[in-house]
Amino acid sequence: MRLRRIGLAVALLLASAGCGVAGGETSSVSGKDHLVVGVSKDQPGLGFRDSSGAYKGFDIDVARDVARRLGAKHLTFKPLTSGQREAALRGGDVDMIVSSYSITQERKTQVVFAGPYYVAHQDTLVRAGETTVRNVRDLRGKRLCQVTGSVSWRRVTEERKIAARLVPASSYGECLDDLVSGKVDAISTDDLILAGFAAQRGNQVRFVNAPFSDERYGVGLRPGDIRGCEDINKAITEMYQDGTAATLLKRWFGSTGLNVTTTVPQFEGCG
Repeated sequence: MRLRRIGLAVALLLASAGCGVAGGETSSVSGKDHLVVGVSKDQPGLGFRDSSGAYKGFDIDVARDVARRLGAKHLTFKPLTSGQREAALRGGDVDMIVSSYSITQERKTQVVFAGPYYVAHQDTLVRAGETTVRNVRDLRGKRLCQVTGSVSWRRVTEERKIAARLVPASSYGECLDDLVSGKVDAISTDDLILAGFAAQRGNQVRFVNAPFSDERYGVGLRPGDIRGCEDINKAITEMYQDGTAATLLKRWFGSTGLNVTTTVPQFEGCG
């Protein structure tokens, strides 16, 4: 009887210590000392790895700032492609994702989104000498880069019923190479992504400057992490109110000529 009581007490103690993930850590991003953040490694201005292996960009700085406001002391960045994001969150490979991750109804059925931390607008990038593309409708019949896991191409061919010819690619970095080499005629995605590429390739490419949708960048979280979502929304609000967001946007996009927004975005809600 005494041994049974001892065993029960030990079981209860282990259960209370293991309410989160292994090691007794909470499953929420809130209160964690170490966070693993999914990011891009090839998006200039947003998330990229430089020659020394360091991660840099607007998304990287946002991740650092949000993590600091959550109380995390250590960050590990894990590069992910667009097609890997939901599985990485649901499988526990990362704690959150800050990677130009557009909030969509379909994705909200798989993960929790905090934010948005920025609202971008979809636009189009073409080669510098291309004069026939003046807006999204002019992509009809053109070779449009189709990144696996991205929803941007769907806004062209499915939402607007524009019969572009899709050319698959694994990343927007690959798209940029294909655009410059002539394999594709256009890249259509968020203006922050395109601004980074345009700055990188100088006079080889040009903005069409005809935005046609809102792209709400969210912080992706594991399903059920409502506490983390609410705390991140508070952190994002503070980031805009104290001027940090404006400073970061100017740092990464101030020289591109892109008009950026420096007011607190309208949040989606965490329910």
